[in-house]
Amino acid sequence: MLSYFANYARPLVSIIFVLSVWQFAHVAGFTNKNLFPGPFEVATASVKLFNDGVLIKDLKTSTSRAAIGFGLGASLGILFGILTSRVQLIRLAIYPFFNILRPIPAIALVPIAIVWFGIGEESKYFVIAYTVFLAVWLATHHGMEHIPETYIRASRSLGAPWYREFFEVIMPAAAPHIFAGLRFGAALAFLSLVAAELTGASAGIGYRLEEARQYFQVDRMFVGLIELGLLGALLDAVFVFISKNVVHWHDT
Repeated sequence: MLSYFANYARPLVSIIFVLSVWQFAHVAGFTNKNLFPGPFEVATASVKLFNDGVLIKDLKTSTSRAAIGFGLGASLGILFGILTSRVQLIRLAIYPFFNILRPIPAIALVPIAIVWFGIGEESKYFVIAYTVFLAVWLATHHGMEHIPETYIRASRSLGAPWYREFFEVIMPAAAPHIFAGLRFGAALAFLSLVAAELTGASAGIGYRLEEARQYFQVDRMFVGLIELGLLGALLDAVFVFISKNVVHWHDT
């Protein structure tokens, strides 16, 4: 029971400590108040955005975009990870190409995404899905490729057909890597979300950050950053919980 409460107490203590240091530095004049607002100013700005309906609207818009982009990218990443790791011909054909794509940042794709899909939602889904896809694909490929050979030999010596070998040996062995890729991809979804919303958007956290920059509303910029941080932390906690219950034979 004590360990259960400790898991929640540690991050709470950390947050309180950071807020205290932040408030002290702000009150003591260690920071430029025009460039680095204090916690009270940021809280006031968040309440104002909430009362105006902007905060909830941006949260709904951004989480919807991130969820759709993540779903598309993760599904394709798992599929192609399986193909490139288990089918030699496909691996030879596209594995080097995917490796070339991996260093390309999401923000570099925004102009081409707008040219291809316009400034609507499709271009934002594309940018997010692209980033998630490469992360999940690499993790899935690595997990499938590094399955201990003894597992394969044991299943074949017992006469398991290929489909049982795949679903009962290969997939469970690779599952921890796949979930790690999904967890990493979820974090990248929010990173690429901001890049996708900086242009051609009328709502969303990334759009609101850019709008606040134009009007030099630093307190609102901090609200957007905190939103992204809290969403990312919450999503990461969800993936940790799911992986501990689904991939219970492996420590995440």
